[in-house]
Amino acid sequence: MSRSIKKGVRTNNRQTRYFSESFKREKVKQLESNLIRVTDISREYEVSRSAVYKWLNKYSILRPKGVRQVIEPMSDSKKLQDLRKKIAELERLLGQKQVELEFKNKLIDVAEEMYEVDIKKKLGSQLSSGTGVTEAHTD
Repeated sequence: MSRSIKKGVRTNNRQTRYFSESFKREKVKQLESNLIRVTDISREYEVSRSAVYKWLNKYSILRPKGVRQVIEPMSDSKKLQDLRKKIAELERLLGQKQVELEFKNKLIDVAEEMYEVDIKKKLGSQLSSGTGVTEAHTD
């Protein structure tokens, strides 16, 4: 456990914890820089979201200046939009790889016809031969 978190007395099966002022200030600084979200702090340190918002009200450097900040920059719709973009990019890459694979297979088919050799069969038998060590023939 971190040095900045002190354990207190147990009340109703829940440990009362005290967070140091420097710890709270550091988390508020991270929130203001959008490096972390209130939800993340709440989950990671098992502290209520309302407590984190109290830290913000008390230690924020933006609050006295009247600056209004969106604390949760990644809304669900933004996350969903980013995931859709990622899916589209992955589908594009998959399609590109499929075209390459079909091209290589066609190239092998053409080479088999041109040179009258079964490349796929020879390639498959070489791969499944085991160790790859061949015996020397003696006369």
